[in-house]
Amino acid sequence: MRLPPTLGKVNMSQLQDSFGRRFHYLRMSVTDVCNFKCTYCLPDGYKPDGKPKFLALNEIENLVAAFGEVGTQKIRITGGEPTLRKDFTDIVRIVADNDNINTVAMTTNGYRLEKHAKEWYDAGLRRINVSVDSLDPKMFYQITGENKFDEVMRGIDAALDAGFERIKINAVLLKGLNDKDLPRFLHWIKSTPIDLRFIELMETGLGHDYFNAHHLAGLDIKLKLESEGWLYDLPSVDDGPAQNFSHPDYQGRIGLIMPYAKNFCASCNRLRVSAKGKLHLCLFTENGLDLRDLLQHESQRAELIERLHSQLAQKEETHYLHQGITGVTKHLASIGG
Repeated sequence: MRLPPTLGKVNMSQLQDSFGRRFHYLRMSVTDVCNFKCTYCLPDGYKPDGKPKFLALNEIENLVAAFGEVGTQKIRITGGEPTLRKDFTDIVRIVADNDNINTVAMTTNGYRLEKHAKEWYDAGLRRINVSVDSLDPKMFYQITGENKFDEVMRGIDAALDAGFERIKINAVLLKGLNDKDLPRFLHWIKSTPIDLRFIELMETGLGHDYFNAHHLAGLDIKLKLESEGWLYDLPSVDDGPAQNFSHPDYQGRIGLIMPYAKNFCASCNRLRVSAKGKLHLCLFTENGLDLRDLLQHESQRAELIERLHSQLAQKEETHYLHQGITGVTKHLASIGG
């Protein structure tokens, strides 16, 4: 499928904010529904706010086309749990068929991977992040609220067999819960070619007490890794905020996402669009700007691109998590994490 040529006069320059940061990575949420009940995100499960009206396929196609014209090279499809959408494979094809997009990725809890990994690969998906917060099935159940550990692990094996170019495992660091899992994770990646990413717990609007009880600084893990011979890898252009490390004795790599580290926001290269079509310049700090009115027809693309450029001027230099200011984000599922 070929996208139609742009109509009208369009600013083709890459999206850039007033601090010189360029944005070539879009996290596109397609639903905020999730079937897991992770304690750090949706401890009471998903609760819909009325009947959700998530972006339709034609709106997604127009969104992808506009971002592709202003320098976006990588799109990560997120949720909630994105694969809950019955048209998920069609969404993958829309992104993959755009010639401006070099990398099609998704983040998932992995519960549908076993059955659909090959189908999604054939549709154009190339990179997968799977959330696995513990390799202990009992702790996995305690954190996620779902007894699906074996199912998720079989899904990861299916993804490896399907030929995905990069598989990452996301684990949120939680003091008193999974913080003793590091040796088990290291043993796994010694002979398995996957990237393991430890994500420092971030405070959200619903999680102040939880954050205080379970926050563990990613810097502690970094120092431990360096003491054991792990070496820092220079980032590539489409990498996210993780600091990546490799070791000559391991097939897998480790990445650390540390939002409380100094200068974390200096290398920001990503924007977010929610499942209902709001542009978010940061995971925290602001309410988001509605784009949906300009996603109805391809003839609106020039105006949509101008809106994107104008909004980048409003992007803040950093988040304010250090001051305990979490913005309007109630939970990470609401705008795709």
